Amino acid sequence: MTWHGETLVGFDTETTGVDVFGDRIVTAAVVERTGGEDAVSTWLIDPGVEIPAGAAAIHGITTEHAQAHGVQPLEALEEIAHHLHQALSQGVPVVGFNVAFDLTLLEAELTRNNLASLSARLGRLSSPVIDPLVLDRALDRYRRGKRTLGVLCSHYGVGTGDLHDAGEDVRATLGVLDAISARFGDITAMSAQELHAWQVDKHREWAESFNSWRQRQNLTGPGANPDWPLHAAPSTA
Repeated sequence: MTWHGETLVGFDTETTGVDVFGDRIVTAAVVERTGGEDAVSTWLIDPGVEIPAGAAAIHGITTEHAQAHGVQPLEALEEIAHHLHQALSQGVPVVGFNVAFDLTLLEAELTRNNLASLSARLGRLSSPVIDPLVLDRALDRYRRGKRTLGVLCSHYGVGTGDLHDAGEDVRATLGVLDAISARFGDITAMSAQELHAWQVDKHREWAESFNSWRQRQNLTGPGANPDWPLHAAPSTA
C-alpha cells in the first residue's frame, strides 16, 4: 500500500552542535499529519551543557533560556522516543530533512541517558523513514546549487515560517515532500518500506560519488557518511 496521502510523522531537532555522537538536543518537534491536520508536540530541553554562541545564533536558544525554561533530558527524550516508536511500530513513516542527523543524535542521547534506543524498542533499525533531501538528490541529481531546507522550499515553491525553529522546519519539510511527490509521482506508487529501501541505496550512491569528488579535489575531513537513516557509531579501536 502506498504511503502517499496517509498519516506521516515529521521530526526535527535543534542542537548544541553538529557532532551527532557528542552534541545535545535543545529543541525538538514531532508533527503528526493526518488528512491535512497537524498534531504538534514540541520540547525545550536544558541540555546540561553550555549552548555555544554559534548554535544559539542559529536557533535562538541560549544556555540561560534553556536552564530557566527547559525540561530535563530524561523526561523529554523518553517522550520523543515514545512518539517515534509508536509511529514506526505501526508502519507510519517518520519524515525529516537530513533525518539521519536527527535520528543518530537521538539514539546517542537515549544511550547517554540510559534509555532504550529506538532500535532496541523496535527490535530493528528505524524504518520506514522518508527524507526529502535524499529524494531531491536522487530525483534531480544534476541540479546545481545548495540543497538546504530553505533552498528546497524556494525551489519547490513551499512557503515557510521561521526556519531553524524545529516545528516550522518540520512543516516546511512535509511541504517539500508534498511538492516532490507531485513532481516525481513514481515515488508515490511505492510502499513506505520500498521507498525506505530505495533511499538507502540512493543515499549510499550519492555519498560514494560525493566522497570520490572530495578525493579528487584533495579535500580532507571525513566526507559524507554512506549509512542512512542511522550513522554507525565510530570505532573505538
